[in-house]
Amino acid sequence: MILLLRLFIVQDMAAHSACDFGGGKAEKLALAKYRQVIWQGRVLNSQFTDEELRNQGRCPLTPEEIGLLLAALGFGNSTRLYLASHKVYGGEARISTLRELFPLMEDKKSLASAEERAQIKGKASLLAAVDYYVSMRSDIFISASPGNMHNAMVGHRTFENLKTIRPNMALLGQIFLNKSLGWLDFQRAVLEGHKNRQGQIRFRQPKQSLYTYPAPDCMCHG
Repeated sequence: MILLLRLFIVQDMAAHSACDFGGGKAEKLALAKYRQVIWQGRVLNSQFTDEELRNQGRCPLTPEEIGLLLAALGFGNSTRLYLASHKVYGGEARISTLRELFPLMEDKKSLASAEERAQIKGKASLLAAVDYYVSMRSDIFISASPGNMHNAMVGHRTFENLKTIRPNMALLGQIFLNKSLGWLDFQRAVLEGHKNRQGQIRFRQPKQSLYTYPAPDCMCHG
């Protein structure tokens, strides 16, 4: 089984989310500076605490958290992961725990030859196209955080009736904050909270994105 993991925790997203990612004082100072320069204080002046943001499901999942989510959903260390991502915030230090849980992890660098990588190096659209191509041919797609590519991929895969897991960000934010929760209770909560988030058709409600929810507008009528 190939599981396509969209792990897009880059500096822009980490900074824009206003969340704390557990990197200590140095990380907080670096993110505060980036938020001030790039986002002109709009994120820095958020009226919500980190705990409130996580309870609302407004923080992207870290690689460690996505690893625990996948394990709780029943994926074992024989599952092949394809990591579709730009440079992950925190680098290998952030990825190492996920790699320990899922050692069969691939990305563009590990799958493509040096010659192939040279042809797309620095070309953002082509790099994204490779991820999109692999995403559409993976058994399962899961994203650590919403975004434009996530929305397009969820919509496309739903239309093609391909399995896509939508993380329950609010639920996960709450249970990750509960440091006293044991593994069995954690797994039970994750499974219960994702019963209806594993590829089922969800009809679009008013003002929702057509790309994320293509039904019923893009359904074929015979």
